[in-house]
Amino acid sequence: MDTSTATSLWDELIGTQPDPDLWVVLATLVAALAIVVPHPLWRVSRNAITIAHEGGHGLIALVTGRQLTGIRLHSDTSGLTVSRGKPHGIGMILTAAAGYTAPPLLGLGGAALLASGRITLLLWLATALLIAMLVMIRNAYGALTVVVTGGTFVVVSWLAGPQVQAAFAYAVVWFLLAGGVRPAFELQAKRVRGGAGDSDADQLSRLTHVPAGLWLFLFHAVSLCSLIGGGRWLLEV
Repeated sequence: MDTSTATSLWDELIGTQPDPDLWVVLATLVAALAIVVPHPLWRVSRNAITIAHEGGHGLIALVTGRQLTGIRLHSDTSGLTVSRGKPHGIGMILTAAAGYTAPPLLGLGGAALLASGRITLLLWLATALLIAMLVMIRNAYGALTVVVTGGTFVVVSWLAGPQVQAAFAYAVVWFLLAGGVRPAFELQAKRVRGGAGDSDADQLSRLTHVPAGLWLFLFHAVSLCSLIGGGRWLLEV
């Protein structure tokens, strides 16, 4: 790659792109809700939220100095992230708290990038994160899921036109914001029925001696505030 090509790619990466029309933003919102709200479609689309959930655990484990040993994604949309380190302390607490908060916070960060017109940067960052996550996947279904998701980002980033890229980016961010809300409510429903005894909220309760219900409230607060704040940014086109 010569210097001029590298410079051109860098300028495209850090540069801004035109905002889409308002109808595109609204249409992508409707599309995101259409795969989050109906249960049959949610059973499939939830796999993408699981990628973000387990990726959040893995990223914070690394940031806090823990040794990330592997990530598994399962066909029932559950997942497991394994890291080594002290079984207590702030690193373990942050790692456990990162799962349910990762999808909405990623959506909020994506909304901030789109609000500043950095559509290409968002697509490339998402692709880079998926590639990094693929290295840590330890099962075939998980690898397939991440490859398909990452491949979609690559195809859109390199082959689609600016309007398609913008629509795709907005749809992804709306999906993270809206889809990030539902898992906490699902966890709450399971706990009411006496299930999910080893959920992230219960693990956090054992680590901090704070009731699991308060951690569940935190998950709700982060996801709902991200949806409201990110939604406002996306609609200011």
